[in-house]
Amino acid sequence: MPHRKITSLDRLYALIDAMLLIEADAELATLLQRIVTEAAELVGARYGALGVLDDEGSSLREFITTGVTDAQRLAIGAPPVGLGLLGHVIDEGRVIRVTSLEADPEAVGFPPNHPAMTTFLGVPVRTGTGAVYGNLYLCDRADGVAFDDEDEAVVEALGRAAGLLIDEAHLRLKLRELTLLEERARLARDLHDIVIQRLFAVGLSLQATAGADLPADVERRITTAIDDLDATVREIRTTIFEISRDRSPAGAGVRSQLLDLVDEVATRLGLPVTVEFAGPVDVAVGSVCADHLVRAARELLTNVVRHAHASRASLKLVVADGSATLEVADDGIGPTPDHTFGYGLRNLSERAEAVGGTCTVTPGAESGTLVRWTATRLR
Repeated sequence: MPHRKITSLDRLYALIDAMLLIEADAELATLLQRIVTEAAELVGARYGALGVLDDEGSSLREFITTGVTDAQRLAIGAPPVGLGLLGHVIDEGRVIRVTSLEADPEAVGFPPNHPAMTTFLGVPVRTGTGAVYGNLYLCDRADGVAFDDEDEAVVEALGRAAGLLIDEAHLRLKLRELTLLEERARLARDLHDIVIQRLFAVGLSLQATAGADLPADVERRITTAIDDLDATVREIRTTIFEISRDRSPAGAGVRSQLLDLVDEVATRLGLPVTVEFAGPVDVAVGSVCADHLVRAARELLTNVVRHAHASRASLKLVVADGSATLEVADDGIGPTPDHTFGYGLRNLSERAEAVGGTCTVTPGAESGTLVRWTATRLR
């Protein structure tokens, strides 16, 4: 393991702190900037950067740097897109060390006004799935010496820390964007398979380091870091339990499922919702229609919370004459010209069409918005 090559106590301290950045509640760009800065300081490099791939993985969409002034950056112009050595680190997924960029045939793409650089150390940054997210690289040690094995070990470890931060940031983004229970099983698997497993691997690495002959104060810091990681794993497992729990028992009717949904919205999101039923709701509505109807209700109530700025809402389900009509109303700001997107009308309409119905969005009787979702194939 790379950490076994690291003998400097200061570097061990810094690596522990970097690993624990996964618990920091900050923007991903801010945390990645800290990783780049820390990497440059630890190996004594004049320049450092972290390149972030675009969604297609074909070029760099972000380039986070340290050691380059604003004036230099302006003179250089557009950031690199991932050619030359930067591209090789990503494409080949391996560490690359160069002692003379001037003599290396792969060192291409330096624009005019770019600072002169001599030595190079680059490592790929991978997410928990193994996909290459970008690269972390350093140039020119301040002492003029080429990068060595311990420098490589340090930067590789920080590259793994960057991967952990990226995984955590992506999972947090999913949590913000998903509705409360939609795709909860997949999200729970991601939390377990990516975050917990990687935290466990980091803990094992720190335990291996703690087993070496180290000073007592270093041993204490490593033990504290391991305890913090264990506590984080326990908290994530609690979250997995909460988002994996199915509140509705198997075979529950549509009335029970909607009541559970309304109770959840009121409890977790603080939005009071009145409920009204009319007609043979549980008798007439079969499982297929009920699934579409409840999911539509979930999306509608979630959108009220997200977009309507409402103080209350109502849900009404009427089953009569071979059709079901779901109405969700609120006292919020009302529909805007782009409400088609804000209220996810396409998805709601597709669900309605699947059971022979429609979905419409109109202003409420006095204020707010009224969404009417219907179904004619009730079984």
